Amino acid sequence: MKHSNINGQIQCTGKKGNYLIQPIADNIFRCVYTLKEEFAEPSLLVNTSETFLPVSTEIFESKNDIQICSSKLKLSIDKNTEHFTWSALKPESASDFSSESESGQTLDSVSQPISNSTQDRLLLQEAGKELSETDVVRYTTGDEDPVIKRVKTVDGERNFILNLKAINDRKAYRAKLFFDFASDESIFGLGQAEEGIYDHRRQNQYLYQHNMRIPMPFMLSDKGYGIFVDCCSLMTFNDDVNGSYLFLDTVKQLDYYFIVGENADEIIASYRRLTGRASMLPKWAFGYIQSKERYKSDQELVDVAKHYRDLNVPLDCVVQDWYSWSEDHWGEKRVDPARYSNLKNCIDQIHEMNVHAMVSVWPNMNNGTIDHTEFMEKGFLLNDLCTYDAFNEEARELYWKQAEIELFNSGFDSWWCDSTEPFSGPDWNGPVKREPWERYSIVGGEHKHFLDPEFANVYSLLHAKGIYENQRKATDQKRVLNLTRSGYASSQKYGAVLWSGDITATWETMRRQIAEGLNMSMSGYPYWTLDIGAFFTVKEKWQNRGCCCENDPEPKWFWQGDFEEGIRDKGYQELYTRWLQFGVFLPMFRSHGTDTPREIWNFGKEGEPVYDTLKKYIQLRYRLMPYIYSLAGAVHFNHYTMMRSLLFDFAQDPEAVKQSSEYMFGPSFLVSPVTEPMYYMPNSKPVQHSKDWQIYLPKGASWFDFWTGIRYEGGQTTTVSAPLDIMPIFVKAGSIIPAAENLQYAAQIPEQPVKLVIYPGKDASFTLYEDEGDTYAFEDGQYSMIPLTWKDATGTLTIGARIGSYKGMEISRQFEIHLASFDNKVLTVDYDGTEQTVVIRK
Repeated sequence: MKHSNINGQIQCTGKKGNYLIQPIADNIFRCVYTLKEEFAEPSLLVNTSETFLPVSTEIFESKNDIQICSSKLKLSIDKNTEHFTWSALKPESASDFSSESESGQTLDSVSQPISNSTQDRLLLQEAGKELSETDVVRYTTGDEDPVIKRVKTVDGERNFILNLKAINDRKAYRAKLFFDFASDESIFGLGQAEEGIYDHRRQNQYLYQHNMRIPMPFMLSDKGYGIFVDCCSLMTFNDDVNGSYLFLDTVKQLDYYFIVGENADEIIASYRRLTGRASMLPKWAFGYIQSKERYKSDQELVDVAKHYRDLNVPLDCVVQDWYSWSEDHWGEKRVDPARYSNLKNCIDQIHEMNVHAMVSVWPNMNNGTIDHTEFMEKGFLLNDLCTYDAFNEEARELYWKQAEIELFNSGFDSWWCDSTEPFSGPDWNGPVKREPWERYSIVGGEHKHFLDPEFANVYSLLHAKGIYENQRKATDQKRVLNLTRSGYASSQKYGAVLWSGDITATWETMRRQIAEGLNMSMSGYPYWTLDIGAFFTVKEKWQNRGCCCENDPEPKWFWQGDFEEGIRDKGYQELYTRWLQFGVFLPMFRSHGTDTPREIWNFGKEGEPVYDTLKKYIQLRYRLMPYIYSLAGAVHFNHYTMMRSLLFDFAQDPEAVKQSSEYMFGPSFLVSPVTEPMYYMPNSKPVQHSKDWQIYLPKGASWFDFWTGIRYEGGQTTTVSAPLDIMPIFVKAGSIIPAAENLQYAAQIPEQPVKLVIYPGKDASFTLYEDEGDTYAFEDGQYSMIPLTWKDATGTLTIGARIGSYKGMEISRQFEIHLASFDNKVLTVDYDGTEQTVVIRK
């Protein structure tokens, strides 16, 4: 095997193809394998604006192998087999990820290194690479007029073109990257699916866009590495008797990045450097969002907001779901004047209550509507002739122009970009769920009918790019927020929050959603949420849904909720309550669904257990707003992760790593959602069930029960009481939690001083992040950070000198210091921005 080093890029000539090894950073190597003479540039997934420092590498050659080494990573290439072996080099010094943040912001540094080894450490042995030539097929009607079958589906009205013909467009490759995993290795990430698979070892996963499926071309190993595959096509992950490999459906070359890190945070941070920094969401996005299918007028949106304010229950957003348009105008970005006669005035009223508004927009449009006609005339539609071509920059600009005219200019604050796969119809039907391989083939095949197969997984990415870039051009006074059902690597830089799709109301679904959310986080994507209470509540037929799918008597495999009576079912009230408790500790806190109402007053009234519990947890979310928004700052500035598998912080505790139904929310909170009924089964049938719940407390830390204050040592499974109003929550000893009382909306300035709640037992640090909340002034340095440090041995808290400032910032303020409880006030401190240290405990 011959090799050469050209400006730090190592090129090797193999038996069949050529290799490029490009050190990007000390811990990141790009690897390319091609059968061509030239290497293609990275795809649109890679953030080319990121600046990496030059990497010092050494190359060693022996009779049997070639070794390429940076200070952290070694790649050995076997000259005979051409297999790659990856090793982490002996660390020069201990890693402290938080101290290396680009902004200076720190969180409590609990993350454990993957290994304490002081020797070189084997990470992964690859088992080969494979490229096979394939035809890239595009579909067209040629000279024929399209034969269109218009179908009303659960995802709106769709065109099915019956006379499409396949034409060979060009040549590309199908690729495989083979692995020889360690027997005890676990693989995470790969996005979000439906099955609730936490560890992908000895599993197969189909990576294609679909309702309830959001693929990500990134996997994370508990051995201390990650692999980001620069692939925009369909993919599969296979780990069974047929081999362990990633399959790429259509690529120019096999192109991937191998990342090593001392801990999961470092690996994820490197991945985000490659794919793009997560954008800063508006502060209100972390408050409570009330949605349902659907509010039917502008006045109803106002009334919902007002009702929450009258009840003194916090709220930050109301959502207008689909069918805001006129009848038979599916996808039109203009509202029905009969039901939304004074849209701007109504949104102004909502804003006066310090509530925001989100609106659903779709990529597909009915024939003959104003929007559709404009796209049709300009040739900006895909070959289904109803979905706009998001791969065309001019088409993205037109889409924004249409959305801006009435929706944005009337005051809507954010976007709900629904059905952005954008095709799922062929599988979204029938009483029986098809086989996994069959669904992949059918839905993936539909994508490849209307999208270039090389880019079949990235429609939603380009759609989000268009929304983000064009809103940024329109104003810098409103941050982009796009709740979208599909996404991909690098969507995070476009203000996109992913949600898990149209899930069903069962206890098993709720349990699975925890694992899916954790895998999305371990895919490097920071903002994920779900429909609290699930979307489908009952076992339903489409004809009852409203304007689409009527007169279809056939039951559907996905519309299989367990609660026919909806909110009247005590079993559903219990499930919804537990789901909302879980939702408090997600990046976005949002209730939504069909079949039954979701607003709090539908679950009872003050003094009744379900209502009181729902209000208690919504208030808890707002109580934690200073903590949560500081985490949001860390996500943007430090590439942090909010929803954290225990792999992030307790990598050396094997029992912790395998937990799939509990997780850390930020550095301090360990949460364990209750995922079994304790009071009622469906149809309000009482159930005899213990009101206790088991939770594993990771070793290496002590833990305070959030509700009782009792302290436990880690490394054990403990049983705690979990009646309806208690979800097990523990706080790690050595935590500082900023909190606020009596907020009704996220951006509200607290009337009482912000609390700094210290949970002693270990040293701690945290940075309180603050800014204006909904502008891009932070990009110009207009934000503040207040470093907080607790020294356990001396019982002292240091409130550090404030870093930075922003318009409207309180120059002088007070902090209330609390010890081991939100209600145990110790003292009040006056703070003017200069450093001061106070003794809390002698």
